[in-house]
Amino acid sequence: MGRFLRYLGLAPADDDAEPLDDAPPAWHAPAPRSGEASGLGPRQSFRGELSGEGDFQIAGRFEGEINVTGRVVVTEGAQVDANITALGIVIGGTVRGNLSAATRVEILPTGALTGSLKTGSFMAADGASVKGEVWVEPGSPRAAGTEPRG
Repeated sequence: MGRFLRYLGLAPADDDAEPLDDAPPAWHAPAPRSGEASGLGPRQSFRGELSGEGDFQIAGRFEGEINVTGRVVVTEGAQVDANITALGIVIGGTVRGNLSAATRVEILPTGALTGSLKTGSFMAADGASVKGEVWVEPGSPRAAGTEPRG
């Protein structure tokens, strides 16, 4: 189980020891990759449009539109009212809006989503809340927010 969580980016990579069977999993939003990440801190708020390359982590409050080439991570306690288009999305806080992720949307046990989502892969952990439409289309260019060109 520990290696699987590390593979998903949900556990530290520096500990090769398997967790005890009776220990609860260490669910937390993985940190964005270094060098390409931006973020909004826990006591910060932002209203507007954000677009760019790389990952974006939200620990505070965000309202508006997000369109990034990397992954969006909404940490536990964060509140987001936004439409999000990204490579991947991890939700540990509260999100209201429409989501589009080319690869995967993960909702952690502390996460809540109200809205629609389109993605190539979807996972909601025990305890997660999802209210809305979910469209999973593996390998579809529509999941990435782009239409096929003819």
